[in-house]
Amino acid sequence: MSPILADKPFVRATVTNFFFFLSINGFILLPLYIRDLGGTEIEIGVVMGLYNGVGIICQPLIGPWIDAVGRRPFMLVGVGLLVVSALAAVAVPGIPALAVVRALQGIGFSAFFVANYSYVADLVPPARRGWALGIYGLSGLLATALGPLLSEWVIRQAGFHWLFGLAAGLALVAGGLVWRVEEVPRHAVPAVPASLWERGGFDEIFRRHMAVALFFGLGSGTTFVFLPTFAEALGVRTLGLFYTAYAAAAMGVRIVGGGLIDTRGRRAVIVPSMFVQAGATAGLATIGLLARGTGVPVVPVLFLVGLLCGGAHGFLFPALGALVMDQAPPARRGVVLGVFSAMFLVGQTSGSFVFGYVTHAVGYSLMWSVLALLLLAGAVVSVGLREARLAG
Repeated sequence: MSPILADKPFVRATVTNFFFFLSINGFILLPLYIRDLGGTEIEIGVVMGLYNGVGIICQPLIGPWIDAVGRRPFMLVGVGLLVVSALAAVAVPGIPALAVVRALQGIGFSAFFVANYSYVADLVPPARRGWALGIYGLSGLLATALGPLLSEWVIRQAGFHWLFGLAAGLALVAGGLVWRVEEVPRHAVPAVPASLWERGGFDEIFRRHMAVALFFGLGSGTTFVFLPTFAEALGVRTLGLFYTAYAAAAMGVRIVGGGLIDTRGRRAVIVPSMFVQAGATAGLATIGLLARGTGVPVVPVLFLVGLLCGGAHGFLFPALGALVMDQAPPARRGVVLGVFSAMFLVGQTSGSFVFGYVTHAVGYSLMWSVLALLLLAGAVVSVGLREARLAG
């Protein structure tokens, strides 16, 4: 067994991450509940978009406080807000209340994710950081894969209120695990900067690896948002194979090849993964151009695209996270991680908005082509990344 896996604080942080995200992923099917309440597509978009929107704002601002106050208090805040939001969804039905619920979850996610990820980075030696962050991230991927399945079963058996109650219970399990967390001793505890610009770490935005995170988020977010309707337009009824391939590849590369992030270096993994993501998107553009009336087997190609996208994701998030942590002094890990995560969310969210208009104007094939070109540009940007001096 790896010394890291034998380390109880690391295992506890990983298990805590699983229960937190299993809870929050119970709200993936919230659009169905909003529709049952009479909500329109616009209201669904606003309510669901609040989660990412609040996260984009909160994560850079909350990072300095996590560095100054400690990781554990903000993990508890994140879990507490998730419990309150889930119970509020039960107690106060209505679309405006659900908007508040998603906003609270956006704040809770920001506090928990930045604090817990920073805590794991505190625990892990730099020489094993990439592999460890990949294994830690498996818990979130597994929760993302199981959450919608569990949610759908609970909804069919008992209804949405029971689902929200289950989400609160899972968050309480995460809270019980967080309660036993002991802070990693830190020699330098920074004060919170007086300047809002410094406090948010906004100067970190203009670093090359942050631009790569933006492109990475743009690709993954746009693909997940528009693939279901694209596949439906092509007559595909087995889209679940894409998500199965995506999740299996993302988890598989971390288990089998995650050590390459440390042995070969962050850049050696990031650059080819960015080109793979661009190539997979070009594959979607090709399907859109050739599928109609040509007999091209769409489902196998979508399965292959799922493998490529998932494999790229499986390498990119821990490799970029490790590179970001390598460059961050221990006293500023929360700040830098908050900016990194926010940049990824900006990419995801902007892809949903911008490419909706692009698709409406020019169709799916050209939309995927434009996205592929942008991701190719992101891959070219990643070529200029440099290995960082390990910060500890």
